[in-house]
Amino acid sequence: MRTDTGQVFRLEDYRASDYLIPLTGLTFRLSPGRTVVIAELTIERSDAARGNPPLILDGDGLKLTRLKIDGKSVDPSAYEASSDRLVIAEPPNAERFQLLVETEIAPSQNTELMGLYRSNDVYCTQCEAEGFRRITYFLDRPDILSVYTVRIEAERAEAPLLLANGNPMESGDLGSGRHFAVWHDPFPKPSYLFALVAGDLGHIEDRFVTASGRQVALTVYVERGKEKLATYAMDALKRSMRWDEEMFGREYDLEVFNIVAVSDFNMGAMENKGLNVFNDKYVLANEETATDADFANIEAIIAHEYFHNWTGNRITCRDWFQLCLKEGLTVYRDHEFSADQRSRAVKRIAEVRTLRAHQFPEDQGPLAHPVRPRRYREINNFYTATVYEKGSEVVRMIRTLLGAEQFRQGMDLYFERHDGQAATIEDFLKVFEDVSGRDLSQFSLWYHQAGTPNVAVKTAHNAATQEFILEIEQSVPPTPSESRKRLMHIPLAFGLVGPDGKDMPYSDVDGANVENGVIHLRKRRHVVRFSGIAQRPAASLNRGFSAPITFSVAQRPENQFFLARHDSDPFCRWEAFNALQTEALIAASRNAFGGKAAEFKGELVELAGAIAGDETLEPAYRALALTLPGEADIARDIGTNIDPDAIFAAREALTIAIATSNRESFSALYAGLRTEVPFSPDAASAGRRALRNTLLDFLAALRDGAPLAASHFKTATNMTDRAAALRVLSHRHPGSPEAVDALATFDARYRSDALVMDKWLMIQASTPGPGAVDLVRSLLDHPAFSMANPNRVRALIGTFATGNQTGFHRPDGAGYRLVAETVLALEKQNPQVAARLATAFRSWRALEPGRQEKAREALLTISAASGLSTDVRDIVERTLA
Repeated sequence: MRTDTGQVFRLEDYRASDYLIPLTGLTFRLSPGRTVVIAELTIERSDAARGNPPLILDGDGLKLTRLKIDGKSVDPSAYEASSDRLVIAEPPNAERFQLLVETEIAPSQNTELMGLYRSNDVYCTQCEAEGFRRITYFLDRPDILSVYTVRIEAERAEAPLLLANGNPMESGDLGSGRHFAVWHDPFPKPSYLFALVAGDLGHIEDRFVTASGRQVALTVYVERGKEKLATYAMDALKRSMRWDEEMFGREYDLEVFNIVAVSDFNMGAMENKGLNVFNDKYVLANEETATDADFANIEAIIAHEYFHNWTGNRITCRDWFQLCLKEGLTVYRDHEFSADQRSRAVKRIAEVRTLRAHQFPEDQGPLAHPVRPRRYREINNFYTATVYEKGSEVVRMIRTLLGAEQFRQGMDLYFERHDGQAATIEDFLKVFEDVSGRDLSQFSLWYHQAGTPNVAVKTAHNAATQEFILEIEQSVPPTPSESRKRLMHIPLAFGLVGPDGKDMPYSDVDGANVENGVIHLRKRRHVVRFSGIAQRPAASLNRGFSAPITFSVAQRPENQFFLARHDSDPFCRWEAFNALQTEALIAASRNAFGGKAAEFKGELVELAGAIAGDETLEPAYRALALTLPGEADIARDIGTNIDPDAIFAAREALTIAIATSNRESFSALYAGLRTEVPFSPDAASAGRRALRNTLLDFLAALRDGAPLAASHFKTATNMTDRAAALRVLSHRHPGSPEAVDALATFDARYRSDALVMDKWLMIQASTPGPGAVDLVRSLLDHPAFSMANPNRVRALIGTFATGNQTGFHRPDGAGYRLVAETVLALEKQNPQVAARLATAFRSWRALEPGRQEKAREALLTISAASGLSTDVRDIVERTLA
């Protein structure tokens, strides 16, 4: 167990290593309780070395059993070995020498799931960010690139499959029931990309022919008996490989590409070179076990990890402060892939909803940090929405600034210039400056400065002079450790929508740098004058969500309704309707807080019906538009003195108002969307199911809606419809005979399938109301739950903490105490998952005073525990600060 050392790492303290390790040979003699690891390292002095500095190798919980330099045993007096480091005070004063390090580890006892661990009879590794040091002593940092040759030895009966990075070189029998395999990766990589998997697994195979005609063997390994569930993942892999060739010119570079799905995994997946290890949640799927959302996630995550082959592996990050260089860039790439595979408009709206739900609260709370952090105490806590999702948005803005052609030229130069290197954000921005001739120094603040900029806009129209005027002001609110902010370069895409619903042409622009439909905001205030505008337009701003900002627009209310009906930009059309709903819900929640009944404009309720029936819009788009802003989204926009119960009441009132007013049309549309066509996970089919299930949620919210949802559940032919009906019954009619029966039926049918039972746990954990706390406590003892499995913890406790606003924020603090107890119980065996669970408290200061105090008490309970891991203490102390 790692405990808090108090060490803070700072970007400004970075210095190159005194030593390099260009070649690494590893031998693993696998055994559950005692695995021997022999590392044969070629050590070289770097250009940074001065004199004969000590060689200090990282470790974590290691036991050293042998040490040799250039083939000779090292006297114990010549080195210092502890569980967390190996120091050779006076290494050979030579340009290069050979170091042999032998360690012993116990994979079966590794509950942290970092380094080499054994779970469900399978040996597996997870080395990002600093797990390799749990395997052997090493310079465990991203800028140490090494060519690896790996030999694995194991009992054949226990582990007939032996996998590592790169290409297979040799395999054979060792006698006495043991065998071996040798793998070689010719591409230098950092230690965090090392991977090993050994066990008894089933598989499916395929082949891919690259653009240059090379044959690549593709294999997906899964638990035996689940091979057919991996076919969609294989299809997604092949589509990803082709797309990367066509869109970015990136061809795969090894002879084989292997994916392994395991059930115990802290992350979603890991991009290890040539051997991707996946949480099986993002590999296994068919219509009986997976929802449409699962299929979409599998497609996106398979693509994300494959795309890392170039943006993360061939070009890695110099240090962990540059994490966004691989993650933000690769998220952008997987977003573009999914947009091309499905609906670009629907995908973009989903991305923005995710950003606002997860990253905006980060920027507005105690855990705020820049896309490239400047300091950290535990790097595992910086795998955040800011690094990933906001990092992706920054890359998207670069494309907006430069245009598609220059963006591609910049990416081509990046791959050419930095292939085989550990790069920085400065390296990345420089290629775009070089191809475009632009100065991106002000734009680079998006990487260096925390916080979500706000853009306030006022509009005016002068009919006499035919001028339309935008007065624009930007500001960036203070964040922890940054009270004063610098002005950003914000690319604001726009359109002027005329009374006929079409974009109006304009003859001249004055007051700002405007090009290709984008206003470039660089100053605090801009006044933009459009000439030749005879009739007052509606301003369609931040089209496509061109910048990750918050907006306040002083625009006539009728303009919002007009844009919600007519804007040619699909994102802004959705945004206008979403803003109308949000404003109505905020007003209604304040009424509920004050004991008043909610009231909603008839036009808003009618507009929902019009959008539902508008067949010019994709069904998936209509489903997204009809989905009300989430309770956490409304709370974020309210900002302070938040009462989650009032927000819930307001949201329920609007749902019932829309359902009541549109009952007849919704019922007819719901019935018309039913299909007898065999299940297909394609985007169009998924969109129809999404719209039908959204309509079900509205109709079931009515007092007599339970029988309809029960019928939907009983007649469902796929998991998407079955899970949707179960959620509706459990949330709209909790405790009803229909809900009780459906939950029991689902349990009986799927109890042996852990991934499907995760859905059952999630649905109950998100059941609104004060009874959720007791329900979740009871489910801790259900056979479907296990504290040792990260997926189960995330499904039950994670969903409760982040997806159940009325349960988690129960006024008496019982929800906070439940999560705090879980964090403390879990952090002793898996501090990384415990720390992520603790981030649920990040917005506690925005609550009304009573809940605020209860949340603070729970945080102090965690903080007061002795022997807290670095992971958990870091999150709790920053949250309390």
